[in-house]
Amino acid sequence: MRIIVTGASGLLGSKLVPALRADGHDVVTLVRREPRGPGEFRWDPERGELDAAALAGVDAAVHLAGAGVGDRRWTADYRRTILDSRVQGTRLLAGALAAGASPDAPVEGPAQGRGPAVLLSASGVGWYGTAAGGPVDETAPAGGGFLADVVRAWEEAAQAAASAGLRVCLLRTGPVLARGGGVLARQLPLFRAGLGGPLGSGRQWVSWIGIDDWVAAVRFLLAADGQAPDNGPPPADLPAGEAPPVSPSGPPEAGVSRPPVRRAAPRVTGPVNLVSPNPVTGSEFARTLGGVLRRPALLPVPRLALRAVVGGFTDEGVLASQRVVPRVLLDAGFRFQYPDLASALRATLTSQRS
Repeated sequence: MRIIVTGASGLLGSKLVPALRADGHDVVTLVRREPRGPGEFRWDPERGELDAAALAGVDAAVHLAGAGVGDRRWTADYRRTILDSRVQGTRLLAGALAAGASPDAPVEGPAQGRGPAVLLSASGVGWYGTAAGGPVDETAPAGGGFLADVVRAWEEAAQAAASAGLRVCLLRTGPVLARGGGVLARQLPLFRAGLGGPLGSGRQWVSWIGIDDWVAAVRFLLAADGQAPDNGPPPADLPAGEAPPVSPSGPPEAGVSRPPVRRAAPRVTGPVNLVSPNPVTGSEFARTLGGVLRRPALLPVPRLALRAVVGGFTDEGVLASQRVVPRVLLDAGFRFQYPDLASALRATLTSQRS
């Protein structure tokens, strides 16, 4: 497939793009600066500008761009930046994809005659609010608070693509475990110094996901169109996220052997929780991280101290209790490589690329 990706230089995009290219996909990226190579195209969501050449022959889009919610204190101006960076970019890309999917739109390149078929658009578990003691799945209504309002507007901005017939998946992502950024990277220095501990009371639920499983889930969803793949011998070791082979129905003819048939993933559309099937409390997270690092995890970080550092993100992000389960992924047959926190942390901390 030819896949267009936004946010390719971010924590998630920088891990996803190489994986997609290793799968054999032709990946192009949208950037806000001047393009530096043939695989980059410029866009400016604030001005509503997107280089039309970027969409030539595109089969799918993965939209990850947006200002970091925990990168700065939530001043009034930065709250507006958080919202606008998501809504404007999503509306622009979804509208462009919808126009490309129109039967009257000219399409060039390897996808000639088809147009874009799928949009995977970033979202967040902030949809569920700050007290999803749950467990909650994708059918739960939106909660309250600033982040819930942002996610609601963010997801609505992608509906132009769905209305045009694209398969749209909304990637409601929880805290991603990665050494290069996010909640784990911020805690590692303290834990390695023996000063780690639970954030706040430690009673809040954390719906985390390892970055390798996040990438595998996106790859899985790109292919989850409900269509059976070409028959052929499956690989000896199926990668995480791939459905196992099944035998064809009916007995084989005498003397004729049939290869196994690889089961197609069901058609997946709408909200998809990208979280582990095993959320943990803040105390368990700290205890497990300390155990993996072989360091104590006894010094809690008070709520007031967190507010002094990250402001409003403390209550709606760091200490929000969200017990979210990945019902859609599990029902579709996705298999997590690291479903428990300890194995995910070990894999993340030993990887050279996370």
